[in-house]
Amino acid sequence: MKEDAFFLGQLADKIDQCENKYITTYTSFMDGHQQSIARIHCRKNFIPVADEDRYGPGDMGSIPATRSIFYGGYPDAERVILINLPDYAFLENENPLTVIRATKAEGSRELTHRDYLGSLVGLGIKRELLGDILVREDGADIICMSDIAEFILMNYCKAGRTNLSLEQRDIKDLIVPARKTQMITDTVASLRLDSVAASAFGLSRGKASEAITRGIVFVNHMEVTKPDYQLSEGDRITLRGKGKAVLSEIGGKSRKDRQYIKIERY
Repeated sequence: MKEDAFFLGQLADKIDQCENKYITTYTSFMDGHQQSIARIHCRKNFIPVADEDRYGPGDMGSIPATRSIFYGGYPDAERVILINLPDYAFLENENPLTVIRATKAEGSRELTHRDYLGSLVGLGIKRELLGDILVREDGADIICMSDIAEFILMNYCKAGRTNLSLEQRDIKDLIVPARKTQMITDTVASLRLDSVAASAFGLSRGKASEAITRGIVFVNHMEVTKPDYQLSEGDRITLRGKGKAVLSEIGGKSRKDRQYIKIERY
């Protein structure tokens, strides 16, 4: 696809600039498909990449100098950027992300992720400049590129018809809502992705297979389009629009030769 080739060219340029000019570079926020492309590129070119799941908002000082970091402001971020650091730099001093904290008017209706995103895009802000939007009862923390923070503060005053008050906060002050999890114990015919995804997200195997071939299912951040892909214990599955799940335990076989599994869905 032309879009993929164009994105890959931009990605390679960012990495080359870091290496040749010895400066920190970074991409815009990537969706799941773009993240998969970026990870494949880094693996093929032996580019060392830090595991973003190890680092929360307050842990940036502990990140060692490294070539590249997939980073979205907190562990498990849906949307991330790729930061390329020269060996003298640390993310703590080079972080291009910030937080806009939106607090809704007291007594106003409950707002959803769609309310916040729709109103931001309505201002003309491109989606690739916005990261995750973490919604709470009283408002939301909006992760964004620092470059557009001032524009948002000056122009963003309502989500739908609900008035908002805004303040900019450092990424280390990000409020991450408590994760709600559900433990699922089941048996599956095999450890194929379509079988496990169907169990994890309450789908028929046919619907799960269709989602996989559409390219909206990811295993350990990588886009997987083959329904018969074999999973292992500890693999993380993401189904866009449905959430995430971890294949937390693989047990023995039932009398009917089905595989016992435990899944943590969140």
